[in-house]
Amino acid sequence: MTEFTLPAAESTAFARALGQRHQLAAGAFGALLFTWVEQSDAAFGLKDVASGRYLHANEKLGLLWGVEVAALIGKTDTELLGSNTAAPLRSADAVASAQLLPHQSEHHLQQGPLRRDFQVLRLALPSAEPSVPARLACLWVDITEQRQREAQLAQALVQLEQQQVYAETLRREQQEGTRRDDATGLYHAAHFEDQLRREVDLSSREHREFALVAIQLDPLPGAAPTPQARLRVLEALGRLLRSNTRAMDASSRIDEEHFAILLSGVGLATAHSRMEGLRRQCATQLVVLNGQSLGFSISMGVASFPHTAHTQEELVSAADAALAQAQRRGGNQVALASIRFEAQDGAGGESP
Repeated sequence: MTEFTLPAAESTAFARALGQRHQLAAGAFGALLFTWVEQSDAAFGLKDVASGRYLHANEKLGLLWGVEVAALIGKTDTELLGSNTAAPLRSADAVASAQLLPHQSEHHLQQGPLRRDFQVLRLALPSAEPSVPARLACLWVDITEQRQREAQLAQALVQLEQQQVYAETLRREQQEGTRRDDATGLYHAAHFEDQLRREVDLSSREHREFALVAIQLDPLPGAAPTPQARLRVLEALGRLLRSNTRAMDASSRIDEEHFAILLSGVGLATAHSRMEGLRRQCATQLVVLNGQSLGFSISMGVASFPHTAHTQEELVSAADAALAQAQRRGGNQVALASIRFEAQDGAGGESP
């Protein structure tokens, strides 16, 4: 298959310069060009500019239009192809006829179920006699296979990109799955420790506060719960903890009955208000198993950085101490950690 690679204007200037350099007669390349056209896969036609009728055509152009060459001579593209198909061809002919340099364009022809793509080079040829109308040379090169390969390559690249996106999504989902507890959907303790460490560093640098909530599931009422009943309660608690935290927060299952919530950028009073709402939701949550209602409650201890603790270890201890206080009160409680007061003039201490 042949395809034009040099821009038309550049190739014309090159041919003219080469002829002048070697003192060739005007049009000396014409025989070479015509021989190349006849021996290539290109379809060639010569038209009358004024009427658009074919004056000459090679066999390949006849095969392209699906007629004998003799039947093609004297016909226009509209007569051969119909007005809709011929309209873009006439437009390109008009552009090429109005300029001195070759004009290159692409055209798509629908032949039955097949679509074929062509690159067409047009060149207006002035006549030797003023009384003779100018002619338009048209050279058609089939680039269907090339465009099909390009389309296949583009489709392959799209599919490869989709596969990469899918693989990355699957990797993230798998990674996320390893960081979350199966029963509750909450983060594991190890991941929560990393988040808590980053939050302490960030809050220390930016001088902002955040809250840590230690949570324990109160003993379930009634007889010893079955494993299935305990799983239903854990699933319900996990949903409530996730729904009561923002994207910037983090909730985690520390062990069998202990949980924790990190509330980013939240002070002690706001954290207490939000956790009180969570406590009420848990106390009124309806969990049904085999037609029986299961109730549960939680105890919570709320600590704040830096108001109740200045280090990560102190913060965890303060939240655990507040949780123990809530449990001593009988459970289903939210207790606050004591606020620290810095010593001033040698005196100071903590609030009770």
